[in-house]
Amino acid sequence: MISQDDTTHVTTNSPSTFPEAASNNSNMDVSNINITVATDTAQLPQPVKPPLAQASYKTHATDFIVNEILPLEFTNDGEHLWLHIQKSGVNTAYLAKLLSEWADIPLRDVGYSGLKDRHAVTTQWFSLRIPKKQLPTTEFAPIDIGDNESVTILAQHWHNKKLNRGTHKANEFIITLRNVRYEAGLENTSEQTHLAKQHLEQHLKTISETGVPNYFGPQRFGREGNNVREALALFARPPRDAMSQPKKSKRKRVPREQNTMELSAARSLIFNEILAARVRGGSWNAGLAGEVFNLDGSGSIFTSEEVDDTLRARLNSGDIHPTGVLWGTDNNKVSAAAANIENSTVQNNPLLLQLAIGLEKREVKAQRRALRLPIEALSWRWNDEETLVLSFTLTTGSFATSVLASVVQQLTT
Repeated sequence: MISQDDTTHVTTNSPSTFPEAASNNSNMDVSNINITVATDTAQLPQPVKPPLAQASYKTHATDFIVNEILPLEFTNDGEHLWLHIQKSGVNTAYLAKLLSEWADIPLRDVGYSGLKDRHAVTTQWFSLRIPKKQLPTTEFAPIDIGDNESVTILAQHWHNKKLNRGTHKANEFIITLRNVRYEAGLENTSEQTHLAKQHLEQHLKTISETGVPNYFGPQRFGREGNNVREALALFARPPRDAMSQPKKSKRKRVPREQNTMELSAARSLIFNEILAARVRGGSWNAGLAGEVFNLDGSGSIFTSEEVDDTLRARLNSGDIHPTGVLWGTDNNKVSAAAANIENSTVQNNPLLLQLAIGLEKREVKAQRRALRLPIEALSWRWNDEETLVLSFTLTTGSFATSVLASVVQQLTT
């Protein structure tokens, strides 16, 4: 255990954690940094070497199935029509637009909980506010979709509330890995192949108990890291003034520019690198002095200057998880060794430093995210010697690619 005496107490205070760097922000040159490489999540370290050398996924749409888990008892009244929809080849936002046009209602009256992958077979709920329950005269049968796209309504219910973002708590994944390959030399004989398969299955049992590093997946950064490029371009511009509210309004000042995608990509890249540092140091699933812990299955966090036997037992049982910062101002809960890793990771990387300063200048508030991703109900089956089907459940905001990265060294589509 690292004690307080072994480290310097560090907190991050607004307006900037790095005031000297912030004053020289215009002189920081990141033009020679390869953003594509910097955002390549396949290069992020794993606690142990993945047992599979190579596999392909998403060969067919049915190779990647996502089912939204949203347990709910419907009121069977009200003016919100909830539709349980299975789709393939269509992204969530576009389907919401098609539904609004079919029902002849504003897009803002269509609700959904989360975005689902276009290149997959997914099921999720949508809600449509239908005034006076005046349903369209025709069935929903969109014509603006291609031959490889499909939309099927599985069920519908009336409810008294709109479906809001982030309502569902988890997603079930059923992922088929094809062309499975082990390490070179382990497939020369049937006995070696058998041993390699045993090693893989033992690894799956282990991660079902210990979880995996909770990295953000590649989709967060866009094609070849373009979302991070957009973030850098955003931060190169002066922040716009906040839009003030009337004096009697109790609402907080709302910034004119949202730029959610860019800000999220910047925070995610910083988080991934901090988590990578913790993986390399062996502390991604163990507490450090000054740690901020997350209570499993909730947004609750608490701090601890020291990690005692009670906290270690809770860590080992999966009751709590260490956290990393989603960068922003007022990151003052973390301290000591845990804070040192976060700050040094950013301070020693020009790209991360520029992103961190940009986030602080836009007064994005710091948040915490668990470093460890628990895997629920992990199971597997072999369709044949080269085809492995994985089934598991992850909490909302987690990435199935983080699980796959812990199993496969080189994942191809």
